[in-house]
Amino acid sequence: MKISVVVTLKKAVLDPQGTTIMKALKGMNFNNVHEVRQGKFFEIEIEEKDKKKAEDQVSQMCDKLLANLVIEDYKIIGSQ
Repeated sequence: MKISVVVTLKKAVLDPQGTTIMKALKGMNFNNVHEVRQGKFFEIEIEEKDKKKAEDQVSQMCDKLLANLVIEDYKIIGSQ
């Protein structure tokens, strides 16, 4: 089973890389951009047939390694 996860900085945490990307986009005349938040995307292939069990395992992976829970949030966005 393939599971997708997005890890982003919490809203209260400043995102200097996102700000730099936004400024670059505005410099390219994408003037309607008001905010950019950058993050990480993971596609995890896991050998588990039960969707709930697979998502629970991936959630544990995020809690223990993939996300810094002090400053980041994560969301499982899809399972195949």
